[in-house]
Amino acid sequence: MFDICDTHVKKTKYDKKLFDRYYHMLDRCYNPKNEGYDNYGGRGIVVCDEWRESKHKFFEWCLLNGYDESLDLDRTDNNKGYDPGNCRFITHKENMKNRRR
Repeated sequence: MFDICDTHVKKTKYDKKLFDRYYHMLDRCYNPKNEGYDNYGGRGIVVCDEWRESKHKFFEWCLLNGYDESLDLDRTDNNKGYDPGNCRFITHKENMKNRRR
């Protein structure tokens, strides 16, 4: 897990999954070569400026909002982007029910 000290996030042994989530989120939204791009960036799904400009702000939000490596990061409105007001952590099973058809 991460420890929050003011605005700094210190890495510990559990941070790889959180880093991976961050970079996969960006890749889906901004890399046309990503296999999921058509369903994300290609539809106009973006990452808010705060998170895009600072992975530490994203990590901080995650830790304060229920991050657990067993949970999925979910957008409550699938037509909106990744931002603090539209994201939450839910189980993978719940996330599969929330898919866009």
